[in-house]
Amino acid sequence: METKTKQVQLEWLRSRMFVGTDHLGNSLAIGYQREDEPHAQGINPSDLLLLAAASCSAYDVVQILEKGKQPLKNLKVDVSAEQSQEAPYPYVSLHFKYRIKGDVDPKKMQRAMQLSEDKYCSVLATLKPGLTFTSEYEIED
Repeated sequence: METKTKQVQLEWLRSRMFVGTDHLGNSLAIGYQREDEPHAQGINPSDLLLLAAASCSAYDVVQILEKGKQPLKNLKVDVSAEQSQEAPYPYVSLHFKYRIKGDVDPKKMQRAMQLSEDKYCSVLATLKPGLTFTSEYEIED
């Protein structure tokens, strides 16, 4: 297997607040609010993992549907996850509900989901061996 090295950076600001910067230089706040710093709030790290999985798959689904000339108007991914309440608090199950708008062929949507979830999404490829993963989709008006 051929590999590629990526570098990201995490910098501590104060309290439990950090700034994460991706390999392209994009940054976002990570951390949580403390009583003495109510203005200091970023994305919770374990929520960030769920968002990474959803965005990775959504990116693939959109690209696959576009290549298939499907008239996608909107895509949302609702993520439900069960997390152990014992340290180190791993996720034990993950469910995606893709909500789409547009006159998309259901078979092409199902195929796009399958390709993303089983072949292309690096985040799901990393997470799926350690948890139960399910998904569904709904075409909205």
